[in-house]
Amino acid sequence: MSERSKSRPAYVSSITFAGPSRETGTAGSRRVDDSMLIRQAQEGNTAAFEELVRQYDRAVLRLAVHLTGSQEDGQDIYQEAFLRAYINLARFRFECSFYTWIYRIVTNLCLDHLRKKHSRGRDFTTAVSPDGEEEAVLDRMPDRRPSFSPERSLQGRELRESIVRALGRLSPRERMVFELKHYHGMRLRTVAGILNTTEGTIKNTLFRATHKLRGELAWARS
Repeated sequence: MSERSKSRPAYVSSITFAGPSRETGTAGSRRVDDSMLIRQAQEGNTAAFEELVRQYDRAVLRLAVHLTGSQEDGQDIYQEAFLRAYINLARFRFECSFYTWIYRIVTNLCLDHLRKKHSRGRDFTTAVSPDGEEEAVLDRMPDRRPSFSPERSLQGRELRESIVRALGRLSPRERMVFELKHYHGMRLRTVAGILNTTEGTIKNTLFRATHKLRGELAWARS
């Protein structure tokens, strides 16, 4: 168990973070429901906070695991994100949606994690599997196309290796923006809200990231 998990208050430890998520309903109806639940939770209704957790837990865990590339690190960040949300919920002022707020907490934690890993020079082509073993990121992307052949498999693996190496050369913030936009399909406005900056800044960051990736991939093919 990590130090983060050990330091959690008893109440937060009692919450079932991995419970089922609710995927139904429109964004508008969810926003109204969230506002009601937040107000109830701010008044001390623990069941309301548990419902907020239930609505977002899977999405938060999925995002944390993907951005860190590690099941264990993602789990820690996911726990820490909801702990911070619980501690700071009284200061929530409804200036943004709960969705944006909790994603902002998660991405900030992931950015801190990536910056520390980046400064230590850890290889971005490796990750930790659920059983605690280090594995190549590329092993998580098998080629199962009907037209699979050893030659195409080799070419595909070489391309994926180039992409992973190129992503590893981005700054943590550039990588975060690129992945939120292209892997999670978020709009630039949404990414800007989550990272608490302007859409123009996100566009510039995405442009730099894309330019770097194209340059790295062009160099790899030469």
